[in-house]
Amino acid sequence: MAKLLLVDDDQELCSLLGEFLATEGFETTMVHDGQAALDATSKDNYDLIVLDVMLPIYTGFEVLRKLRDYCQTPVLMLTAKGEDVDRIVGLEMGADDYLPKPCNPRELVARIRAILRRVDQTEPELPADIINVDQLQLQVSAHSANYNDKALTLTGAEFTVLELLMRSAGQVISKESLTEQALGRKLTPYDRSIDVHVSNLRKKLAAKGASKELIINIRGAGYMLTVSNKAQ
Repeated sequence: MAKLLLVDDDQELCSLLGEFLATEGFETTMVHDGQAALDATSKDNYDLIVLDVMLPIYTGFEVLRKLRDYCQTPVLMLTAKGEDVDRIVGLEMGADDYLPKPCNPRELVARIRAILRRVDQTEPELPADIINVDQLQLQVSAHSANYNDKALTLTGAEFTVLELLMRSAGQVISKESLTEQALGRKLTPYDRSIDVHVSNLRKKLAAKGASKELIINIRGAGYMLTVSNKAQ
């Protein structure tokens, strides 16, 4: 049974969502402010955190920033409907996905399960455990990534996007395909989630000495990991 941490200051909503999540087979802990969220994650391990943006004491963004200093637990952010800026900021700070409020509980469960499937190493979806492309190396089972022997700290979504790009190195992958395989949902108009995850990857790779052209955007087609000598 997957353990979830639900962080929202609306206690009535938390109670309703908690009951629904329980019927779907999840064990849910509920807290109602940013400090309580940090306290809970420092004392216990969770499979996924559902994190509202608007919280007392620390906002969801502040919680996410502090959280990423000591753990890479997948985070699904709840954002105000229509607040595109909140969604982009959350993804840039390391959230795995977002869902606008008010949300349909069934959609929330679908997003949670998509993220958990992505990080569940007991469900091998692709054959090779270790992938090497030039100076990049991924070990899927250990969820570890390195560039030029320097460790990369990636969120679950970033890791999956990089894995998909490496498995198709030298070939273009469409944004539609990346969204479906990495985020477990269809690409919708104005959805920039994959763009933000790729941007985060580029920044982290550049910090380890990689070229800005390692991952390129093919206008109208998608993204491609460039190679000089592909070997897997």
